Amino acid sequence: MKNEMIYIINPAVEEEARKELIARFNTMIEANGGTIEKTDEWGKRHLAYPINDIPEGYYVLVNFSADPQVPREIERNLGISEDILRYMVIRIEEKGSKVKPRAPRPVAAATAPAAAETQSGADTGSSE
Repeated sequence: MKNEMIYIINPAVEEEARKELIARFNTMIEANGGTIEKTDEWGKRHLAYPINDIPEGYYVLVNFSADPQVPREIERNLGISEDILRYMVIRIEEKGSKVKPRAPRPVAAATAPAAAETQSGADTGSSE
């Protein structure tokens, strides 16, 4: 099952500690049988509203595949960590098309506009 996780790290956390924190959550996913597809660090950004009087946060986006119980464990650990301001883990639904393909249109319909152009051309010649 594909999942997407985004979390905001307190910007006061030093760079080395932040990298360890990101590695810890990635390792946790892999230790529980998940596979990480992509980890994207968006960097420090201004928040829409201050969280605990903090106007900025360091955003991290992780795309991963895992069993359904893994996101619950990750959320539990994200909630415990004091350095995480906010987090969200969502399941990505794979879209499957249930619509049947449309039958091809008949070719005879394409010749009708050509007949209309012939009649309008005859009208322009009679105005002289």
